[in-house]
Amino acid sequence: MRGVAVISPMALMVVGGLSACEAPAPANLPFAPSYEGVRTALMEDDLVKFDVAMRGARGPGDVERYAECAAAQYALIRGYGFARHLRTKVEEEAGLWRGDAVYTVSPALPRGVRTIDAEVVTAACAENGIPMV
Repeated sequence: MRGVAVISPMALMVVGGLSACEAPAPANLPFAPSYEGVRTALMEDDLVKFDVAMRGARGPGDVERYAECAAAQYALIRGYGFARHLRTKVEEEAGLWRGDAVYTVSPALPRGVRTIDAEVVTAACAENGIPMV
């Protein structure tokens, strides 16, 4: 049949991908987060859960940093110098980002790869305007 173009499924995927790439999210908007609060729950002697909420996050990393700031300050409040990240779950609904993070706190540098020095992290959080517990 003349005048009828047949488009393969692969071509449709490529065209669909190009149109999605043509309209990226605006990356030049200023970062203006609204920190909605931290709820802390002691699960065991050294195991702590932090529920954080914020608006204006650029992605899960901003929520994770907010929880990390809370964990670092909490460790210092309890007289500890270190914390170890165990897990963080992040969800977003209608512009409200929520994080559910679990950390251990300890007086000495704990084993593991995701450890934080509470004094260093709280200083960075204060410098970046991220509120803590």
